[in-house]
Amino acid sequence: MTGTLLVFGHGYTATALSRRLVPLGWRVVGTVRNPEHMRQLTEIGVEARLWPGDDLGDIPEQASHILMSIAPDAGGDPVLNGLGGRMARAGQRAWIGYLSTTGVYGDRGGGWVDEGSALAPVTRRGAWRVNAEAAWHERIERTHIFRLAGIYGPGRGPFEKVRAGTARRIIRPGQVFSRIHVDDLVSVLIASMQRPDPGTIYNVCDDLAAPPEDVIEYAARLLGMDVPVAVPFASAEMSPMARSFYSESKRVRNDRIKAELSVALQYPTYRQGLRAIVDREIAGP
Repeated sequence: MTGTLLVFGHGYTATALSRRLVPLGWRVVGTVRNPEHMRQLTEIGVEARLWPGDDLGDIPEQASHILMSIAPDAGGDPVLNGLGGRMARAGQRAWIGYLSTTGVYGDRGGGWVDEGSALAPVTRRGAWRVNAEAAWHERIERTHIFRLAGIYGPGRGPFEKVRAGTARRIIRPGQVFSRIHVDDLVSVLIASMQRPDPGTIYNVCDDLAAPPEDVIEYAARLLGMDVPVAVPFASAEMSPMARSFYSESKRVRNDRIKAELSVALQYPTYRQGLRAIVDREIAGP
């Protein structure tokens, strides 16, 4: 399977995806907002476009696959606002994917959610995502929706803060988060490309929702460093953005990616994922 993939918002996840697809003969076109990021895309074989800004030519119509990875805001989804009509008129594509978030489910007090659970966001970002999902399904009903847990992987995770001495174990009893290693996320996306099921929604997370303080402690022990101090949530100094993440606690079911896409997680919990990152650092390039 090869084709032309157009990625709106070619960031961390799309970079991992492109590293898998380009060597297989895929043409990947990725948009960025910062001109400084264009060189990084070129180095991995991606055709970089500055958007909004550059003329995308006929790529929105000609791409066989499209991945949307730009967050909406109060004004709605930027791609639908700017190019939705062009893509909707392009006919039957092989695959369209939209990266959303499990934040659309809101807070469940540590309870379970699946793809059929009611959407009840508790943050503005979550509400914007709910609206964006609905808009994509309304405008381009063939869209696959991927509701992502917290993404981690090489260069993105707890290790940098632990090493810098800035990591804290914020304690809020009963708080759990779901996560997904970027390599497993990429495997889910590729599996969906290989067996499209237009309009389907997938939760993308690993098998273990865990308290954030446990993850920080495990990362510190892997590095052979002191476990960061525990700080009660109520007295912790945090940015409004960071504090908002603690407004939600839930466990997310991932049965659909296993049953319908036959995905076998390489890193079923954060323990395997963090261990693999450290092992890769030790092994070197």
